[in-house]
Amino acid sequence: MAQRAVPAAFIRGGTSKGVFFHDRDLPAEPGARDAIFLAAIGSPDPHGRQLDGMGGGVSSLSKVVVIAPSDRPGIDIDYTFGQVVIGAAEVDYGATCGNLSSAVGPFAVDEGLIAVEDGEALVRVHNTNTDKVFESRFPVAGGRAEVAGDFAIPGVAGTGARIRLDYLDPGGAGTGKLLPTDSLIDHVELPDGAVVEVSCVDATNACVFAAAADFGLTAAEPPAALEADVEAMARLEQLRALAGVRMGLGATAAEVSERSRSSPKLAILAPPTRAPTLDGGELTAEAQDLTVRMVSMGQVHRAVPLTGGMCLAVAAGLDGSIAHRLARAGCGSEADLRLGTPSGALPVGARVRREGNGWAVERVVVYRTARRLMQGQVLVPESRLLPA
Repeated sequence: MAQRAVPAAFIRGGTSKGVFFHDRDLPAEPGARDAIFLAAIGSPDPHGRQLDGMGGGVSSLSKVVVIAPSDRPGIDIDYTFGQVVIGAAEVDYGATCGNLSSAVGPFAVDEGLIAVEDGEALVRVHNTNTDKVFESRFPVAGGRAEVAGDFAIPGVAGTGARIRLDYLDPGGAGTGKLLPTDSLIDHVELPDGAVVEVSCVDATNACVFAAAADFGLTAAEPPAALEADVEAMARLEQLRALAGVRMGLGATAAEVSERSRSSPKLAILAPPTRAPTLDGGELTAEAQDLTVRMVSMGQVHRAVPLTGGMCLAVAAGLDGSIAHRLARAGCGSEADLRLGTPSGALPVGARVRREGNGWAVERVVVYRTARRLMQGQVLVPESRLLPA
């Protein structure tokens, strides 16, 4: 059976991995592009393992990125993110990926899409999913992005060169409003009659935040244990979908669930809570400011989706939100917030301020590492492609 070779690179960015493509190497027709992405990653896979592709059977490893030089004034690169659904023939463009965004600037430099001098590079990136801009700063030597360094991030073994990401004016990335419901607190009634308090916030990605205690949970559960609680996961999805309706992301809960598993994201929160980490260690309450377990694509993230973490940092700076209520006192609007995740503590800085009767978010700052793992061509069976 013939296969088509498509130029690509396989890259880790933060706590995610994805296949990076040049826009110039892909067909213009969206359906034809999606066919390539699905075959490259190995979806749909009813077994959930994506063994016949580059994916890894979890949402953080089932991703594609498309890069192109930008014609927007003051912008270097256009970045499009695609979340490849594991069990369905679908690519979700409803949200962006903060983790893989850390690899966009280095990819652009290494591929010769922009020229930079040795030292600290600054690459301005437009994300087409959200129509928002972020700045990527990272070291360059010999005309290529540095890989080696002494910076470590939770969930990734070893160290690497530090990449700073500044997400500018991130409010309203998915819905057009920082507070899509015009309220810091909403009350959502679940099908079983329970009423749950939520905070619906949209900064870099639309997210729904609820107290873990309202579900009889602690937010310190290991991801696998929480996923094994079928009833809890079902109720969390009900809450996500119903809150999505309040946020204008669908007319009905069913429509929200069907349209996107990545937007809105949902997180359960608790005050700083001692919890086991995936490396067999323990995260103390003193080492974090807010404990979180976040659901993305129907799975509990093994760390936290970076855009979800950024949105949570913004929410913690909004006096009156659930995140602000549960976070350690004094965290939020200016100080970095240390998020307690299954992989350890993740610091995120959000610059939030009151503006009249509302709120404004200047930027969110996070630090990541990235590394190119493979480059060349990804092979896609011709039988999986759409007719020309």
